[in-house]
Amino acid sequence: MGSFYYDGKETPITVDDRALAHLKAVMLTKLRRNESFAVSWSNEDGHGRNTIWVNPAVPLRFSFDAPTSPELDPEWLVQLAEEAVLGGISFTAKSAG
Repeated sequence: MGSFYYDGKETPITVDDRALAHLKAVMLTKLRRNESFAVSWSNEDGHGRNTIWVNPAVPLRFSFDAPTSPELDPEWLVQLAEEAVLGGISFTAKSAG
């Protein structure tokens, strides 16, 4: 289970490592291009939805539990990149604990 931290906040957004690796790849590519975009997630328990606006000026940190990176699926990367262009990346966050 991995996490990413946005805007220096101490509370992480928790995602399984494989999904987080894909999110990281797409998010960092967009940020390298100086592109801002939305990221939305619903809570695994079905209660609530969150959206953040990601831009290069806001601190972002990724934390993975696994010591090695999972293999990335090119089709999934394309799908996430297209979502980012069309309105924002969406995923389901895992429950903490």
